Amino acid sequence: MTTETKPANGRPANTNIIGLTQVEYRGGDSTLCQGCGHNSITSQIIAAAFELSLQPSQLIKMSGIGCSSKTPAYFLNRSHGFNTLHGRMPSVTTGAVLGNRKLLAIGVSGDGDTGSIGLGQFKHMVRRNVPMVYIVENNGVYGLTKGQFSATADVGQQLKYAGTNVLPPIDVCVEALVADCGFVA
Repeated sequence: MTTETKPANGRPANTNIIGLTQVEYRGGDSTLCQGCGHNSITSQIIAAAFELSLQPSQLIKMSGIGCSSKTPAYFLNRSHGFNTLHGRMPSVTTGAVLGNRKLLAIGVSGDGDTGSIGLGQFKHMVRRNVPMVYIVENNGVYGLTKGQFSATADVGQQLKYAGTNVLPPIDVCVEALVADCGFVA
């Protein structure tokens, strides 16, 4: 006869305060390129949600367009989610949070989505102090369409088909600080 030993806190091993395992915070399998940094970000979102014992049904995950917009499918499969138009994630998330103030919002956007077409929306969302976590997955290129520099690309960066970038990068962290964002990392 075997008996299950429970830790001192009375919960089964490998569960958080609300009784969920880290596996329950995952989503579908990634279709992103092997070694893509976006997958590491997804893993950290899963780990943080588990450690904070966030209830998946109380979360809304939002995204724009591009490789980064695929990542919400890979975490928190029991949460709400929406892929917005290119550059429009900040305004759609603002509406969702105002519509249901009990939701915790996570927005995932790429450097092209935030630093180019969505820069104005990003700045106004920060200015309004919308309660959300906004993650910019910045790799300096439009990864989904390939071969194009994003607005955050470093001067001198080279791409096979685009040559050498001669334009100075937009620093979205500086833009957030200038707009008086409460926390920037």
